[in-house]
Formats: sequence, structure tokens, C-alpha cells
Amino acid sequence: MRVAYVRVSTVEQNEARQVEALKVHDIEKWYIEKVSAKDTNRPKLKEMLEYVREGDTIYIHDFSRLARSTKDLLGIAEQLEDKGVHLVSNKENIDTSTPTGKLMLTMIGAIAEFERSNLLERQREGIAIAKQENKYKGRKAKDIKNFDLWYSRYKNREINKVQFAKEINVSRPTLDKLIREHEEKMQEN
Repeated sequence: MRVAYVRVSTVEQNEARQVEALKVHDIEKWYIEKVSAKDTNRPKLKEMLEYVREGDTIYIHDFSRLARSTKDLLGIAEQLEDKGVHLVSNKENIDTSTPTGKLMLTMIGAIAEFERSNLLERQREGIAIAKQENKYKGRKAKDIKNFDLWYSRYKNREINKVQFAKEINVSRPTLDKLIREHEEKMQEN
């Protein structure tokens, strides 16, 4: 079976470019998700890895869609190899069913991780400089509709923090920050 895995990091990003590029492979089953690749704990990735069987081929647009670290990429590749499943990457033009493809997978994974580390280092340096120049504003504040309503439900113990965070689609640490800011604003008024 020909299976495709498509991933974008955020809900705002569009997966159409990847889907279009993979159509040439006559894909029989698609796994598409909008989630960060910071680790391999991704619902559609897990579902696909459980689904594929010996002789299947997984098609991806590029290795960064599958994993961000060499360790994760090689772990997934090893899992696929153990199951007898091949991996084909469009961008890198690599097919793990060949010895050369296996070698190239290892090398490209290492290069991708190196590039990512460099990008994060440059980002940290840029933020540090912007902070020194008092130009850094941080991430743009998330606009949450009906926050007051959810906050009052939380304060009245109708919902707990986990439910609150889920309803407004933020992480627990972000919710804690939003609650703190909201309470500070209320004290000012």
C-alpha cells in the first residue's frame, strides 16, 4: 500500500503544497496533521506507524515533516525497517529500500538537525540583541474570545484548569499566564 504522511506545524499553515507534491505517487491512504514535530508523540504519526505493514511504502514531502531530530528520524526509520516498510522522501529523492537510500537518510537527518540547531541559535542571538535595544516585544498576545466567561466558570468551579485550557485552546502554562494577567488587570480597575 502507498501511504502518505503530511504535517504542518500550526493550524494556520497549509498542507496543500505537500499534498500536491505527493499526488504523483498514487497515494492510497493519507495521514495529515497540524502539529509540531518537537517529538514523535503525534496522533496521526502513531496511527500511521501502527497501520503500515510489510511491503508498504510511506511517502513524505521531506524529512523535516517526519522528524526534527536525527534521533527521532532514525528511530522512525528503524521502526519502519523492522516492519519491512519503505520510506520515500520527495525533496531529498531518497528511497530507503536501497542501501544508498539508507546511508543518505542518516546523513540528511544529521544535516537537518544541524540546520535546526543553527536556526535556533541565531533566533536566540537575535532576541538577545533585540532585548538589549528594548525592541523585543515577545510573541504576539493571543486574542481569546469570551475569556471573561471561561474565567468566571473556572472561578465558580464549573470547570477545572485542564478543561479551561482545552476550551480556549492553549497550554496549561499559557493559561496560568493569561489568568495572572487577567487578575492583575482586574486589580488595576
